[in-house]
Amino acid sequence: MIFGMNEQDFVAYVVFGITLNFLFSILFGIYLSKNIGMQEMIESKGDKEQSLLVSLSLFLPYAKMLITLYRVTILQLYFLNKGYSHKEFWVYMTHNES
Repeated sequence: MIFGMNEQDFVAYVVFGITLNFLFSILFGIYLSKNIGMQEMIESKGDKEQSLLVSLSLFLPYAKMLITLYRVTILQLYFLNKGYSHKEFWVYMTHNES
């Protein structure tokens, strides 16, 4: 037993979490590329590195998905509701703060 579950159940949760991680990440990437444009994203991408928390979250199946949903929430609540564009969100996500 792992965390009070049978091994098969635990593996099923992990596989489901990893699948959701990739699904949400891919859908968010497609959403941004449709609204900004792939060429525009490539040209305006900064050199900001991901934080250690985001890198470590790859090992926790649901953590990366929650971080992606957090980014979607920031995009909607902070940027789009205040009149900023998708491109400004992309610049915010990929450039170091000055």
